[in-house]
Amino acid sequence: MSETNDAARKVRVVVADDQAAVREPLAAVLGLADDIDVVATAADGTQVLTAVADAGPVDVVLMDLRMPVMDGTEATRRLSEDHPGVAVVVLTTFADDDSILAALSAGARGYLTKNAGRQDIVRAIRAAAAGQSVLDREVQDRLLATVRTKAPAPSGALPADLTPREREVLTLIGRGLPNRAIAEKLFISEATVKTHINNLFAKADIRDRADAVRRAIAAGLA
Repeated sequence: MSETNDAARKVRVVVADDQAAVREPLAAVLGLADDIDVVATAADGTQVLTAVADAGPVDVVLMDLRMPVMDGTEATRRLSEDHPGVAVVVLTTFADDDSILAALSAGARGYLTKNAGRQDIVRAIRAAAAGQSVLDREVQDRLLATVRTKAPAPSGALPADLTPREREVLTLIGRGLPNRAIAEKLFISEATVKTHINNLFAKADIRDRADAVRRAIAAGLA
């Protein structure tokens, strides 16, 4: 297989963190993964936007939240508007409700705390590049608790054409299970889970995973 083909398969990543002592080692460690190419680093949100514009095609930005000049949430929002094909995975020390909801609302596809290990970060980058969402367990638990608190009363208003399997998948999303756990519980592949999720999102006009949790709770499934 040619070097060109190998490079074409790599996930192109920008690493953003205002601390060089975090940013540079993280970029070096991620670069050790065979399928990841760190094409740029950035110390603030404006540098992120410049890097994405200048570095050629970028698949994923690994984004810190608290940065000077322009913070990670605003940079994520700008990327969602101007470069919708670029996935953002947040990597931060902050796991409070406001930070989580602001980042996800801005368009972040993943959210990890800096307690995450290298393999967790690599897995999240790969998932984001494939169009999937990955949330740190602590983040997932907090998001689920917040959604449950703010969810409307159950209405059961789901499309009649959802299949029984799609309802099962929605139920498990509502309980906070990631795709891998759903696959294991239903004895199907992760690819099949993703297909069911895509179908039910389209049928029920569900925007993202947080919206799916709300809909599941509102329908009394979770």
